[in-house]
Amino acid sequence: MVLQVQEGLLTTSSVRILVATAVPAERDAVARAFTNSDWVDVIAAGVGPAAAAAATALALARTPYDLVVSAGIAGGFQPEAPVGSLVIADEITAADLGAETADGFVPVTELGFGTVTHRPPIALVRALAAATGARTGAVLTVSTVTGTAARATELRARHPRALAEAMEGFGVAEAAAAHGVPVLELRAVSNPVGPRDRAAWRIGDALAALAEGFGKCAPVLESWNRYDPFDD
Repeated sequence: MVLQVQEGLLTTSSVRILVATAVPAERDAVARAFTNSDWVDVIAAGVGPAAAAAATALALARTPYDLVVSAGIAGGFQPEAPVGSLVIADEITAADLGAETADGFVPVTELGFGTVTHRPPIALVRALAAATGARTGAVLTVSTVTGTAARATELRARHPRALAEAMEGFGVAEAAAAHGVPVLELRAVSNPVGPRDRAAWRIGDALAALAEGFGKCAPVLESWNRYDPFDD
């Protein structure tokens, strides 16, 4: 269900935005930035691209939105996206949608169907990056989180602009595209992409950075016009 953020006095806006996170902790971090706003709905859509796509599509079928944002914490490729930093996607790419062959991985597009990348409105990405200090680049969607140095190296070789990996962005983007709605992805880095080391994760710090980042994004998002001819 859509969580309407409505604590305290409400503000009004001509834009209506849906933010889709994976889990309640991420949802609550984002919602803290919009406690006085009635133009943002925040949902915990579930973990992974399929759950994210299904929940986002359901929300879009119920309510008209001008923009959908996939948000949460993520692994960051080092050293470009250090722990605690913010990343805004200028490409949302499904990194493992395709086929393994004797010559390596082949994305589904090279098999002759589908899509693997969605591109957010570039002018909006730049405005949000300026407001937050976030890095911009590709954010990869994976169905299996990277847990080895070899896998991290392989992903960077295929996607040299990648800054982060998460599990929901492409699913959210697919649902948004099906409804003709622009999409963004904003992530706070909680851990390096590579060998799995839970002791090195900084989830609390990343959630705090996520809330702070959305607080800085709010004025830009509230004033955004999806029909700006220069935002393509």
